[in-house]
Amino acid sequence: MTPETIETADVRLRPFRPDDVPDVVAGCADPLVRRYLDGLPSPYTEADGRWWVTEGAPAAFATGGAAYAVADLDDDRLLGTVGLSHPVPQRAQAEIGYWVAPWARGRGVATAATRALAQRAFATGTARLELLTHVENTASQRVALAAGFRPEGVRRSGGPVRGGGRRDLTVWVRLADDPPGPSPRPLPDLPDGRLTDGVVVLRPLGPDDADDMYRLHSTPEVVASMVPPEPYARDAVDRRCAAAQSQWLVGRTAALVLRDAASDAFVGGCSLVHEPPASQAMIGYSLLPPWYGRGYATRAVRLLTRWGFDHVGLARLWAGTLPENLASQRVLEKAGFRREGLLRGRLPGAEGTRADSTVYGLLRTDPVD
Repeated sequence: MTPETIETADVRLRPFRPDDVPDVVAGCADPLVRRYLDGLPSPYTEADGRWWVTEGAPAAFATGGAAYAVADLDDDRLLGTVGLSHPVPQRAQAEIGYWVAPWARGRGVATAATRALAQRAFATGTARLELLTHVENTASQRVALAAGFRPEGVRRSGGPVRGGGRRDLTVWVRLADDPPGPSPRPLPDLPDGRLTDGVVVLRPLGPDDADDMYRLHSTPEVVASMVPPEPYARDAVDRRCAAAQSQWLVGRTAALVLRDAASDAFVGGCSLVHEPPASQAMIGYSLLPPWYGRGYATRAVRLLTRWGFDHVGLARLWAGTLPENLASQRVLEKAGFRREGLLRGRLPGAEGTRADSTVYGLLRTDPVD
């Protein structure tokens, strides 16, 4: 690819200039940029910025990639960067990446720049573009979706961490013949960012919920109904909370925190695990014991059920409980689910044993009170 300017209705991609150095330095010194770009020098100095403008960016074009300044259409000020790296000519493949300066965020700059460079790459012979993000970088994953990239999985230990170690990376891909426009979202965002009936509130699980979720999954009454009945390690809870929003974006699981609407007190958690080929999903829920017997689980299941049918477009929801968990079965029955049968030895139990599972189902066409 040659370093010629690319201009769209939303953004301009141009070669870097010497007067971009102050903005390059300011952008690369920003904590959010540094958090997700482990390869940046630390600290990032004016000398680093000059090297990038005069040597680093031109070298990207010389080796089959690209490194563009993303500039404002009105005053041509630098808003960020976008580029192609790790080209594999025999596969007609490359990686696309970007960062956006603090003064340009919230304007759709990354999405517009990614779309523009992807279009040029495809027009010049690239067949496949990969976009790699940190698992917890959901803002970048939303850019990938908006730019038409689709999730393909996780590259385990795919990237180095500044100071040592490795981290997982999510893999997003767009092909030259993919349809234009954003990629579809199997699990859409919640209306207004939450679900509520005025008594309970459900909102997406995130990293800030790790303490509450660890407390929930360390409670003996909750552990007894888990599969298998073993408490979660703290690092496992931290990882789950950090990755929860990514799991939502890729369409796998909608994990939510259940809170009391009046006090905002933590009550428990629930989730909807999507099974796309069957247009169905499994739901699950757990509450802290002080909230038992107040109808909160039933309210949460009803809210999640309505969202699954009305917004996700599911045809069927199902849930499984241990045969002895009569309280959970009453919750499901109150929410309109019907008992469908008993699956013998379906679940791993304690100390290598197997446990039966009582299965409940609800169809979109079933009457619900």
